[in-house]
Amino acid sequence: MQSLFQIVMLILDIVWFLIIAHVIMSWLINFQVLNLRQQLVAQIWYGLNRLLEPAYAQIRRFLPPMSGIDLAPLVALVAVYALRIILINNSAAFY
Repeated sequence: MQSLFQIVMLILDIVWFLIIAHVIMSWLINFQVLNLRQQLVAQIWYGLNRLLEPAYAQIRRFLPPMSGIDLAPLVALVAVYALRIILINNSAAFY
């Protein structure tokens, strides 16, 4: 059972990293530091969008419109962190 716990924690860490990478990359694209006409940048950007947009869409259904501010990544980060806390606090059930 400890292996299952570690695998779930690893998956949550990967999701955390992907969300942070997506947020930072969106800032860099908006400030024109990164250019989507570069093939590698475009592939990474579209890959991250395809991975994260389904989760963001579910979160956006519950968030009120904020006129240009997207809080879906922040809510997703808080949810991942809360899930990590819940799992760590109940880790005795995995042993």
